[in-house]
Amino acid sequence: MRRALLPILAFVLGFVGLSGAAVFALMPERAEVGASSVGGPFALVDQDGRAVTEARFVGATHLVFFGFTHCPDVCPTTLQQISDVLAALGPKAGAMKVAFITVDPERDTPESLKTYLSSFDSRITGLTGSPAQVAGAVKAYRAYSRKVPGKDGDYTMEHTALVYVMDGRNRFIGALNLMRPADETAAELGKRL
Repeated sequence: MRRALLPILAFVLGFVGLSGAAVFALMPERAEVGASSVGGPFALVDQDGRAVTEARFVGATHLVFFGFTHCPDVCPTTLQQISDVLAALGPKAGAMKVAFITVDPERDTPESLKTYLSSFDSRITGLTGSPAQVAGAVKAYRAYSRKVPGKDGDYTMEHTALVYVMDGRNRFIGALNLMRPADETAAELGKRL
């Protein structure tokens, strides 16, 4: 009886082993978790008229916010909140960079950006460019903007109000939470610096 069981046991173990090997060999490979596709190359002009690309922001955690100088409420409020967070960061804010990219290049010249941003933290860099350049930056960040006609030929802009947190290699980390006190937001952001 033992002699009969030995070949059967060897067959069963061999079958199980081959089956297991086949399952692992035929299993699809696990895809690596890739980097977010938010952010990317851009070529714009800052409030001092200097050419700026995404390379200026390499090496430090930074914030990116899309808006426009004729914005009645969201943009000035958000820029003030960012300024408050930078102040609450204290010495850690020295490493921070902030880009305010206009979604209204028709009206937002370097000069108008410089005047507008003088009311906020000096570490905020205003960026503008041709409509095509700005549209490219909006697309790279998967943001949204749309011109909305108003009265007498005037217009406003709808746009993404998210403040992007980007790492030192221009990769998207997350959105800055400005719905809490500046010191709490600064403490959370400070962990990423």
